[in-house]
Amino acid sequence: MPDLTHGDDAAAVNSLRSAVMRLSRRLKHQRVDESLSPTEMSVLGTLSLCGSATPGELARKEHVQPPSMTRIVALLEAKGLVRLEPHPEDRRQKVVTKTEQAEAMLAESRRKRNAFLATLVDGLDEDEWAKLRAAAPVLEKLAHL
Repeated sequence: MPDLTHGDDAAAVNSLRSAVMRLSRRLKHQRVDESLSPTEMSVLGTLSLCGSATPGELARKEHVQPPSMTRIVALLEAKGLVRLEPHPEDRRQKVVTKTEQAEAMLAESRRKRNAFLATLVDGLDEDEWAKLRAAAPVLEKLAHL
């Protein structure tokens, strides 16, 4: 295991943190719908990736408190981006499902962000692009740990 407290490994971790945060901020500015908060977009992305879920499941996946998720879901429902349906096994609960409008907006958002990243990648040489392609699965793994 690398020593992440000092030396080259610590410098690499610091550089990775800084670069990921900067790139994330730049990607957040490539939004399609400015009326949605980053958290609302994240919830829609989770629904797109994982499928329908209860508000409690969404709260856990998004690392927010259930009352906060209830408010987020209500805002998304008011905007026509999700619908609430009865839970198939527990009538006390609801299931949150993204709408076609949300899926279209997410597709456009992905397209815009991918185009932005493609523009940045155009500035890399072949070796840098090969390294980035190789690092992508590792970054994906880190994002889901």
